[in-house]
Amino acid sequence: MASYKYHILVCGGTGCHSSQSNVIAERLNEIIADKHLENDVKVVASGCFGFCEKGPIVKIMPDNTFYVGVKPEDADIIIAEHIIKGRKVEKLLYVDPDTKKHISDSKHMGFYQKQMRIALRNCGFIDPENIEESIARGAYEGLGKVLSDMTPAECINVVKQSGLRGRGGAGFPTGLKWELCAKNSADQKYVVCNADEGDPGAFMDRSIMEGDPHSIVEAMAICGYSIGATKGLVYIRAEYPLAIKRLQIAISQAREYGLLGKDILGSGFDFDIELRYGAGAFVCGEETALIHSMEGKRGEPTFKPPFPAVSGYLAKPTNVNNVETFANVPIIITKGAEWFASIGSEKSKGTKVFALAGQINNVGLIEVPMGTTLRDIIFEIGGGIKNGREFKAVQTGGPSGGCLTKKHLDTPIDYDSLVAAGSMMGSGGMVVMDETSCMVAIAKFYLEFTCEESCGKCSPCRIGNKRMYEILDKITKGKGKMEDLEELRNLASVIKDTALCGLGQTSPNPVLSTLDNFWDEYVEHVVDHKCRAGVCKSLMRYEIDPIKCIGCGACSRVCPQDAISGEKKMAHSIDTAKCIKCGACYEKCKFGAISIK
Repeated sequence: MASYKYHILVCGGTGCHSSQSNVIAERLNEIIADKHLENDVKVVASGCFGFCEKGPIVKIMPDNTFYVGVKPEDADIIIAEHIIKGRKVEKLLYVDPDTKKHISDSKHMGFYQKQMRIALRNCGFIDPENIEESIARGAYEGLGKVLSDMTPAECINVVKQSGLRGRGGAGFPTGLKWELCAKNSADQKYVVCNADEGDPGAFMDRSIMEGDPHSIVEAMAICGYSIGATKGLVYIRAEYPLAIKRLQIAISQAREYGLLGKDILGSGFDFDIELRYGAGAFVCGEETALIHSMEGKRGEPTFKPPFPAVSGYLAKPTNVNNVETFANVPIIITKGAEWFASIGSEKSKGTKVFALAGQINNVGLIEVPMGTTLRDIIFEIGGGIKNGREFKAVQTGGPSGGCLTKKHLDTPIDYDSLVAAGSMMGSGGMVVMDETSCMVAIAKFYLEFTCEESCGKCSPCRIGNKRMYEILDKITKGKGKMEDLEELRNLASVIKDTALCGLGQTSPNPVLSTLDNFWDEYVEHVVDHKCRAGVCKSLMRYEIDPIKCIGCGACSRVCPQDAISGEKKMAHSIDTAKCIKCGACYEKCKFGAISIK
């Protein structure tokens, strides 16, 4: 095997890929070939580094130099300066926003300092399409250990003692789930990996599959050995082409190396994995709906019991865990239950991966120990709110979660604390909002999403959520009444208590949390017909200040409705009957003469 002087790691995750990281890698390879450096330098398309705000990212090893915001044309200077002359390219280094100093090592960046990468341990460090690099980082050690030294019961006990809980949202103890499935006898059992990541703005599972697919393959095999299953199925949404490609490569390589298939590692244990594709239905994240979809039926949930551990895929005992849950399993086996249980809080062990998005400086993928506060995540790792604006709220748990406010900033991130605060962990979406966000409109957005994604099987979800959405739509259009707010609460309570599955039972959370924490905004919409954030167009009007307006005509020229009139060099006015509130005039005016009321 060639020994290279430099490895150039180029982020190959979907986010950076969409910003031409693949073109950067191609250009680097072209220059390396032109300068005959193939024996000294290797370019690797790695998984996600996490710091998406600063992508595309290029990392030079072994000196651990971290370049941000790299463009294809920067490939020439990276080779010429760093590789050939051994000098760092300063203009591509990260600049600390406080000290204004250039930082070349990611360990000294605020974004990474409070993180602890367990599920993401290999993302950004390896070529995810090369099994040998995964093995060099410890892949399949856990599988080898359980097959050679442990009984299935012992393996389950390690997972139980670790305190690992399901990372898909519900937080059910993983070891207990395995144990329940193991106790049911059958001629065939199944291990299912739920890779149907459907929360708006969430990309945790996708990034793990793209950056470290062998961790999922290994974990599913360990689970299969533990519960007595010989077949694994990954249910993945078809919108994840890169994750699908890398999983397919990983499965093929694992078979080639004797880590999947018949008589794995000479142990007598058989296990293999297939991919099944979903069409992107949010409800199919619920395990029974997911199973029905894999069987070729409509993706609708069913009442439990029976649980999938008793009667799941093809009516056989089935264990379902999501991607992040599985990603933790191999390292728990190799490092031990006590090591994992020492991380996190009393009832929430280990770490949690979050997709940090919204009005925050450091958008990206992060992993922190359970118990880390919202304040640390938003202001230390996240770098605070964009454009110096004020923090207003953070939505955790996606459409199933709730909006938390300033008073919740010191809330530790764990399953129980978030529920007590009126939200939930969910799969890991975390959307930060500032004062330009209207909380009534936010609740309406999430409820609209839920209405569209509901399978329609039960009337509380199918009809109740539609009624709630109609009330919110009325309020945002200035047609709401105070009694509508009480009706929202009543509907939300009924839906939570009577909906069939987790989608319906948690769908009122965004409405209830915004009612609790932003009651005054609802009242403003209903009583004063005002949206303080200027988001609800029906409650907005644009006005031209006759003193500030110089009559340049720039606003009238961009108005698509010819709603602005006035003589040249004379103050203009807006016909509110014609105005569609598009905001084009407001953006065009250079003199601050147009305001939103």
